[in-house]
Amino acid sequence: MAGNAAAWAGGGDPAEKLRRVELRERYEDDLFLVRGPAGWVAAAVLAGGLAALPLVAPKYLIYIASLVAVNAVIAVGLNVLVGYTGQISLGHAGFVAIGAYAFGIVAARIPWTPAAGAWGVPWIAGLIAAGAVSAVFGLLVGLPALRLTGPYLTIATLGFGIAVHQVLINWEWLSGGRAGLFVPKLTFAGRPLGDAEIYWIALIVSAALTVLAFHIVRSYVGRAFVAIRDSDIAAEVMGVSLTTYKTTAFAVSAAYAGLGGGLYAIVLHYLEPNQFTLLESITYFSMIVVGGLGTIPGSVLGAALLTILPLEFSGFRQWQPVVYGLAIIVVMALEPRGVYGRWLKIKRWFKTWPF
Repeated sequence: MAGNAAAWAGGGDPAEKLRRVELRERYEDDLFLVRGPAGWVAAAVLAGGLAALPLVAPKYLIYIASLVAVNAVIAVGLNVLVGYTGQISLGHAGFVAIGAYAFGIVAARIPWTPAAGAWGVPWIAGLIAAGAVSAVFGLLVGLPALRLTGPYLTIATLGFGIAVHQVLINWEWLSGGRAGLFVPKLTFAGRPLGDAEIYWIALIVSAALTVLAFHIVRSYVGRAFVAIRDSDIAAEVMGVSLTTYKTTAFAVSAAYAGLGGGLYAIVLHYLEPNQFTLLESITYFSMIVVGGLGTIPGSVLGAALLTILPLEFSGFRQWQPVVYGLAIIVVMALEPRGVYGRWLKIKRWFKTWPF
C-alpha cells in the first residue's frame, strides 16, 4: 500500500501507473472479447477443447454442442436488436423458421447437378439463402417498427411470428405442412458428413458470426444502436438516422436468425412447423436476458445454459417446465445483469483483491 501511494505521489513509472488503473481513452477500449495474456491463454484452451470435443465425446453430447452453437447464433443476433438497440421482439422464431425453410427448399427441392452436390454447393447456397431471405423479412418488419415502441412493437413482432407459423402449417406446397420437410444430409467431395463434421461447421459459423457481431457493436453502427436504445429522440437530434439504424438492426438480427435456422436444419435433417412456435421465441428472448442484455458473451452463455438445461432434464418431462422456470427466476433474482454480469463482478473482485 505504502509503495503504491509513494509511486503515485512521488512519480514512479508512468507506464506502471497506466497499467494499474487501466485508463481507457476510446469507446472501443471497453469492448474486447479477450484482454491480456491470461485471457488469450484461456481462449486458446477453450478453442482447443471445443475443437477436440467430437474426438472424445459421445454422439449425444456432440448433438447438444451443435444445438448450443446454433442457438448462440440466434441469441447473438437477437441481442443486437434487443440488448443494443432496445427493440423488443417476441417473434424471432418466425425469422428462424424462414431461414430454416429457405435452407431446406434450396438444399432439398432445387435440382442440383451431381458435381455441385458433390462439392457441397447446395448447403452453402442454402445458408446464403437462409440469411438473405430472413434479412429481407427483417427489413419489412423493421419498417413498421419506426412508428412503434414498447409493448406495441412487441405485439407487432409477436403477430409476425404467429403469422409465419400459420403459413408454414397451411401452405403445404411450401413447407410440407404438418408432414414436415426432410433435409438431405450434407455431403462434401462426394462423401456424407458425419456428426463431428456437422458440429465443426456449426461451431465455425457460430464463432465467425459472434466475432462479426462483436465488431459491429464496436463500430459507429453499434454506437448508433446504443444511442437509439438510450434515447431515440436524443440520438436523432445528434444526427443518427432512426430509419437507417432501426431497420439495419432488424435486418442484422433477422439475418443471424436465418443463418441459425439454416444450421438448425443441418443439425436436425428435418423441419416441422411446430418447431417454431411462440414458446421458441420466448426461449430465445430468455437466453439473452439470462445471459446478459447488451453483451455478446452473455448471449452465448445464455444460449448454452437454456439449451443444455431442458435436455438434461428431459427424463423428468413433467418437472421440466418447473425446473426451467425456476432456473430463470433464480438467475434474475441473484443477478439482474445475467450470468455474464455476475462473471464480470467476480473478475473485478479478483482484480481488486485484497483492496
